[in-house]
Amino acid sequence: MGALIFLINLAFDIYMIIIILQVAISWLIVFDVINTNNEQAQNLIKLLKKATDPVYKPLRKYIPPIGGIDITPIIVLLGLSVVRFYLVKFIVSLGMY
Repeated sequence: MGALIFLINLAFDIYMIIIILQVAISWLIVFDVINTNNEQAQNLIKLLKKATDPVYKPLRKYIPPIGGIDITPIIVLLGLSVVRFYLVKFIVSLGMY
């Protein structure tokens, strides 16, 4: 069952990478490195938004931007790390590894 822990860690890692990519691309858009008029850039932005908005939107109701900076991705990354730690710990305690 080590494969189960591996798959859980992989899923969490992939989602965390998606969040980091979305943050990096938003910075590149702000600094005019990425042209949002480009169709490929628009498709990438839409794809990342579809992956992250279901998690961000409920949290944004309670976490306002601080100094104009959205800290929701940081909160989500911390939350995912905590959930992954306890989920893996729970699976190991059940002897399912």
